[in-house]
Amino acid sequence: MKNKKLYKRLFIVLIALYVVFTLINQQKALNQYTKTSKELVEKINEQKTHKEELSKRKNDADSLEFIEQTAREKLDMYYPNERVYIDNGM
Repeated sequence: MKNKKLYKRLFIVLIALYVVFTLINQQKALNQYTKTSKELVEKINEQKTHKEELSKRKNDADSLEFIEQTAREKLDMYYPNERVYIDNGM
């Protein structure tokens, strides 16, 4: 009789330990998934901001002002009869 009670109690303790161990491992995994999720949301927001900036630059690239500025700065192009003075310093 004592052996049966002892085995029952031992069995219950082992099951309780297994449940506690499983819950702890699941909580660790859940914490890791939450952290990863937050990092991914942050990356998504950064990419959305980058996409908006690129979209704005694309829209600006079609404007006459952007085309003129690019032609002046990168291609050294100017309107006819436009005088350009370059200061070489003293």
